[in-house]
Amino acid sequence: MEVPMCTARPGWQTISFRQPKYKKTFCKIDINLVDILDIDMQRQVVRLEPMVTMGQLTATLNPLGWTLPIIPEMDDLTVGGLVMGTGVESSSHRYGLLQHICLSLEMVLSNGSVITCSKDENADLFYAAFWSYGTLGFLTAVEVRIVPAQPFVRLRYRPTTSRAELTALLSRECGGQHQFVETLLFDRDRAVVMTGDFVSSAEPDKVNAIGMWYKPWFFKHVEGFLERGQGCEYVPLRDYYHRHTRSIFWEIQDIIPFGNNAAFRWICGWMVPPKVSLLKLTQGQTIKELYEKNHFIQDMLVPLDKLDKALDVFHKEVKIYPMWLCPFVLPAHPGFLQPASGQRQMYIDIGAYGVPQARDFDAHKTSRRVEKFVMDIGGFQMMYADSFLTREEYRKMFDHRLYDKVRREYDCLRAFPEVYDKVNRAARD
Repeated sequence: MEVPMCTARPGWQTISFRQPKYKKTFCKIDINLVDILDIDMQRQVVRLEPMVTMGQLTATLNPLGWTLPIIPEMDDLTVGGLVMGTGVESSSHRYGLLQHICLSLEMVLSNGSVITCSKDENADLFYAAFWSYGTLGFLTAVEVRIVPAQPFVRLRYRPTTSRAELTALLSRECGGQHQFVETLLFDRDRAVVMTGDFVSSAEPDKVNAIGMWYKPWFFKHVEGFLERGQGCEYVPLRDYYHRHTRSIFWEIQDIIPFGNNAAFRWICGWMVPPKVSLLKLTQGQTIKELYEKNHFIQDMLVPLDKLDKALDVFHKEVKIYPMWLCPFVLPAHPGFLQPASGQRQMYIDIGAYGVPQARDFDAHKTSRRVEKFVMDIGGFQMMYADSFLTREEYRKMFDHRLYDKVRREYDCLRAFPEVYDKVNRAARD
């Protein structure tokens, strides 16, 4: 009997909330590739194996004065997961998603051969691989752009008190020259818009090493500017990149409600955060069922010009705050993601993580309504999260034309499952 292949990496090791059921029945291939292979400063390229993490990458590149144009903030996110899935960060308004800074991919195909693909060589495979979740072959190496870095990020905080003020300011900054742009939304009307830039030096009394164990959680620090008004400080580069790691954005407050207490931070802050993989590995059935019914973790990618309407939908359906708003530019490249306008377009990643406060929240029904809204406005759902899309809806949201062609050409139909069969809710525990 022919059995589809997948990687042997245990489901509990991944950063996503669920564990895949297919790991129990598929043929598992061990791919333990964890090294940074080469840093070519002349070409401004780094060559990486798929299990390299963002924490490993910043620890290596930043002291050398280099960085990736896009560094997704959680330490344990892997290059392979971000390439075969997706990665977005506060520099994405300039560079796009992580796939848009990849120069070439090395993959092992269904017949065991090794192939290199790029926009100029085996281009169909290159563009189809992103968002394919390992259903075209096994990723063994990737070349990614690097850019010069500076030791500090000058970070400016600007609070807003109305939706109109927020959308106007965010739209303006998306088209500006700042290196970093992101927003934390704390209720329906109040938010803090952050813009950052590389700098080589800092005013000593304004340096804030936000990554230190005794510091307040970053989202709590940001929330303080709603009362204090505008502010500016200098954050060491690596602290900035991993600013949401210690508090797992804000999920940590549901895991350790007293964790932001000053005494706890001083005495035990070095132990935080617990690894997501450890939480998944030790999660009992009761806790799992509790999360399924009372938790919502989603990143929805919506056109910038639909942001106001989208925030109304999220407020009505889930009412989770804080909420992460991260702009990114989406070019009209071949592959799964096609801009709603048909040409280069600005989008916003709306990240909602936590316990919904909306009345009548139902994990399945609410998710279905949010998914339909996002699909109807030409948006996309990040597929690490629970997705209740039907196969037909999934194919409507994501353009499968190139993917289907590549699946046939590279003999993937029997060797690998179709991507929908790896990412829909029924495929996950």
